[in-house]
Amino acid sequence: MIDFKSVLKDIQHTVTQIEDKGEVANYIPELQHVDKNAFGIYLNVIGSEDFEIGQSQTKFSAQSITKVLSLALAVSKNADEVWKRVDVEPSGNPFNHISLLEVENGFPRNPFINSGAIVIADILVSSLKNPKQDFLEFVRLLANDNDIHYDTKVAQSEKNTGFKNYAIANLLKSFDNLNNDVDVVLDFYFHQCSLYMSCEQLTNAFFLFANHGRCLSNKLHISASQAKRINAIMLTCGFYDEAGEFAFEVGLPGKSGVGGGIVALLPNKFIISVWSPGLNPKGNSKIGMSALELFTTKTNLSIF
Repeated sequence: MIDFKSVLKDIQHTVTQIEDKGEVANYIPELQHVDKNAFGIYLNVIGSEDFEIGQSQTKFSAQSITKVLSLALAVSKNADEVWKRVDVEPSGNPFNHISLLEVENGFPRNPFINSGAIVIADILVSSLKNPKQDFLEFVRLLANDNDIHYDTKVAQSEKNTGFKNYAIANLLKSFDNLNNDVDVVLDFYFHQCSLYMSCEQLTNAFFLFANHGRCLSNKLHISASQAKRINAIMLTCGFYDEAGEFAFEVGLPGKSGVGGGIVALLPNKFIISVWSPGLNPKGNSKIGMSALELFTTKTNLSIF
């Protein structure tokens, strides 16, 4: 029997001693005010109990972690449309890379780079009556928690500075891979990324990916096969041009965000979220990556 509480305490003690905690994202102005020494973990062991340490209840900007949730909703609405318009291959490039999109005729490599996530946003804008509110209610339902909201200041900050995302959306439009107005799609996308959530809320929202498509309330949102496929994309594409490193060091499907959060999971076993806002040069939480590597090493729990 693994003593998860002791494991998390050991991890906290180890990683908080690391002097270089990375740099807080500053290209979205609203994100640069966060204390890079913040650290929290929340662990849900399926069929057992939950464990938490540090600032696991502190809310932060989920950012690209939300791309997994938007993909799940889009797949539940129209899976055929999703896979006609977005590929499932690792990009090997930064999340906001543009040149590959032009070379490949407006067909994004995967749903987790910005171009792919913007196509998913376009699909949701077309299929939802009230896209921003409907997506928010979907995430609340997954997490069984109504205290999840958009951070409108972050959304506005992204809108004011998201020049590359505007370029990506217009390029997608030029290749007929964006059906709705660019401004409408990006308004939804910026709000999606601005979800303000804690480690506990993220862990709960991702429960369905470790539970064959069923959320905490045992409601089926996506099929077991769809959950398996989304997990596969998380493993190969969840960390952009550092996905191989995460698979090598940690060995779990997962997704990062430039707000400093990472969610990872082992199907049928657990879901774990970690938050430390200092980023490494690839845009992933520096301490978060170390913490999850320690977790799978100490527990010997990974997909490998």
